[in-house]
Amino acid sequence: MQKYNSPLHIVSAHIAELGITFGQQTVYDKSNEIPAVRQLLDMLDIEGCMVVADAVNCQRETAKAVVAGKADYLLNVKDNKARHRRLCPRQKTMDSSRAIEKNRDRIERRKAFVTHDIGKEEWAGLACIGAINTQFRTKNGTTEEWHYFISSRKLTADELLKHARLEWSVETMHWLLDVHFCEDFCRVEDKDVQQNLNIIRKLVLNCIKLYKDKNNVKRPVSKIMLECLLDPLCLLPLL
Repeated sequence: MQKYNSPLHIVSAHIAELGITFGQQTVYDKSNEIPAVRQLLDMLDIEGCMVVADAVNCQRETAKAVVAGKADYLLNVKDNKARHRRLCPRQKTMDSSRAIEKNRDRIERRKAFVTHDIGKEEWAGLACIGAINTQFRTKNGTTEEWHYFISSRKLTADELLKHARLEWSVETMHWLLDVHFCEDFCRVEDKDVQQNLNIIRKLVLNCIKLYKDKNNVKRPVSKIMLECLLDPLCLLPLL
């Protein structure tokens, strides 16, 4: 039995529009996530896709891997201060778009800016630089954040808002794994068992997501899981 001394880090490939996971790569240290993402990209058919990744994976070699796979990238930039100084004076001449969402007592306002006038950049296929200003208002007050992006596709401000927002589906998937399967509290030591359990959990979430979308089901994931636990026949429509 192969054991490990620290939690596994699993890099997932997630189809945001469908809300399903279709690939993953396991690493034993957070610092190994960067090459693991490139390995995962090499394993997948990403042609024509928009690959969205967080600031950790804003790497030139990762951008090259995406372009080599005949796809486009949207990467969250790490050096926010430099981008802020560069883009802020130009906002009035940039394409912009706004979006407002309300969820219970939380109001989120997002404004996106994009430019295709990027000059000389050492990034494979770079065609667009953008920024999103996000304001959160709750009963406790208002907070504000800036996020900066680079992309190999000439995005409009509306498209930047759409793709950046879809990235949150990955966070939703991790939240569901933790809330409904208590994955963060799993104490299985065998590496293979841990990986297999993670795959099974994601398959379950994929089945429930596809079932909900196909049948326009509004019941929450937790209720569907409970129904299947109490009555195995309820599994049949999901399978």
